[in-house]
Amino acid sequence: MLSSAGPARRDRRLLSEINVTPLVDVTLVLLIIFMVTTPMLQRGTDVELPRSRTGIAKAEDRLTLTLARDRRVYLNDQEVPPQALAARLRAAAAARQERVLYFRGDAAVPYGTVIEVMDAVKAAGFETVGMITDRAPGTP
Repeated sequence: MLSSAGPARRDRRLLSEINVTPLVDVTLVLLIIFMVTTPMLQRGTDVELPRSRTGIAKAEDRLTLTLARDRRVYLNDQEVPPQALAARLRAAAAARQERVLYFRGDAAVPYGTVIEVMDAVKAAGFETVGMITDRAPGTP
């Protein structure tokens, strides 16, 4: 007598592999949610500012150091002799709360001259130096 379960019965094994498809689906959904909500979190608060009848915009008090092609140095619009540059910069730095200086240098000035001027700026105690440049033609 043959058993009916004999040939139909196969060697059944348990699969011990993890099905990662649901994990990938959940991860993609979370990624999409974060991509949509992150720009909303970084946006500032909309505030309607009050209006003033005497509201005059205060002119920004920038300190600009200019190095001309002929190696003359100007602090704002006043020419400064090279030997007095360090003293004038120290006086200007002491009079300011923020030690920010904007530097404009002619492209034809030798690199060594620029370094001499920048050494005087650093010795005067300016913490931040912004370089003023022109836009290249064809750039937006």
